[in-house]
Amino acid sequence: MKIEISATKRNAQGTGASRRLRKAGRVPGIVYGNNEPLMIELDHNNLYHSLRKEAFHASIMTLDCEGKKEMVLLRDFQMHPFRQQVLHIDFERVQADKKIHMKVPLHFINAENSPGVKTGGGVVSHVLSELTIACLPASLPEFIEVDLGNLALGHPFHVSDVKLPKGLEIAGHHHAADAVVTIQVPRGAIEAAATEAAAAAEAEAKPAAAAKPAAEAKPAAKK
Repeated sequence: MKIEISATKRNAQGTGASRRLRKAGRVPGIVYGNNEPLMIELDHNNLYHSLRKEAFHASIMTLDCEGKKEMVLLRDFQMHPFRQQVLHIDFERVQADKKIHMKVPLHFINAENSPGVKTGGGVVSHVLSELTIACLPASLPEFIEVDLGNLALGHPFHVSDVKLPKGLEIAGHHHAADAVVTIQVPRGAIEAAATEAAAAAEAEAKPAAAAKPAAEAKPAAKK
């Protein structure tokens, strides 16, 4: 998916200038990396709706600033604590021959057909929803597909099990043995089984308790 965003140069800086921009429906931002930082402003409504799309967070985008186009990545943005308002946004320029580090969302498929769910009655528990990867900009995917079709009950799906597209490698703090997904017995089923076992044990104990006094009773002494 090709994403293009429009911006204009921002000349005024400082808290007061940023406040005035926001009141006018604009968002202050910055583009950094490779060259001098570029101060920009963007339309708030367009940017707000773009941020709701997953691809906007993990794609190489074209930033058009008054006719000059650059390839950028979204690196950070700040939201108002309780309003649906974008306060600031940061983009980073990218170079075609330099690797980038990026968080890429994971899309899980075939969980409902896995042995752990279909025959084991388990539920999928997601440990990770994204992976940090390193790659050249041209190889950056919008998402990484994770096939859970063979996952059994109680067996975690590890980072090392993720099949990465060509040109990608795991980066960041991930380790090969880290769990991405597990299929577990539902908590309610565990509690129900424990309750059933306790009830069965109590039922077995009652006849034994009733028989014990009778067995221990002594015949009455003859007068």
